[in-house]
Amino acid sequence: MTGEAAGGGDEVRAEAGTGTLGKAITVLEAVVTADGPQRFTDILARSGQPRGTLYRLLSHLVEEGLLIQRRDLSYEPGLRLLTLAYRSWSANRFRDVAEPHLQRLHELTGETVHLGILRETEIVYVDKVESRQTVRMSSQIGKASPAYCTGIGKAALSLLGQPELEGILARTEFHAFTPHTHRSAATLLAEIEEIRRDGHAFDREEHETEIRCVAAPILIPGSELAAGLSVTGPAYRVTMEQLSAWAAAVRAAAQAVGEDAAIRLGPGRGGP
Repeated sequence: MTGEAAGGGDEVRAEAGTGTLGKAITVLEAVVTADGPQRFTDILARSGQPRGTLYRLLSHLVEEGLLIQRRDLSYEPGLRLLTLAYRSWSANRFRDVAEPHLQRLHELTGETVHLGILRETEIVYVDKVESRQTVRMSSQIGKASPAYCTGIGKAALSLLGQPELEGILARTEFHAFTPHTHRSAATLLAEIEEIRRDGHAFDREEHETEIRCVAAPILIPGSELAAGLSVTGPAYRVTMEQLSAWAAAVRAAAQAVGEDAAIRLGPGRGGP
């Protein structure tokens, strides 16, 4: 688990195909996942769309309030996205089921607790209970981080069947965020076997230096959802020994979330 989500690569490619909607999503993601306002040439380079197509798509996205064109002609996310994001978050039934278990885990540890769902090669954080301490995590609900170097991500990956897992790892670009980051699928697969055996995962400063966590996979009977929860804290305050001591409580919370989700959401409806 990490305190901050990854900023994304230099290019954004839509996985939905080459239709109009897929192209629009590609352009929207090129702006939304960037670190700041994007000029036309920036979006052109990141999205890979032809100039004429890009002009039309940007115009439509601005008209719909999904993007804003600034006075300097650069683009940034529109306010309508906030409304859509809030409605999606508040209507997320899985988050609602997990919330009391996250709160109890937070009360036990005093540190930041995260809930995340696996989406392709990334883990998306759908809920967070902030630490009571002065120094807190900079993670945000809705952000995504690479699954291969985060506690929740590795825990969620451990739920997958081997063919699906290897397919995701084949699409993963292994970037060395810290000296502790996995550099290859082989080393990650070896750790995932340990996670399956132990029932929990650690982030040993793999995505961000001085940030550690212990996480557990959330298994929901009858659902294909791959998710997890974690307790995260700064390395100076949270030792590996402390994380190991919390592992049983994290596993118990994850199991309780999975059982409640199976009952309250019904078979095959463990997802948001």
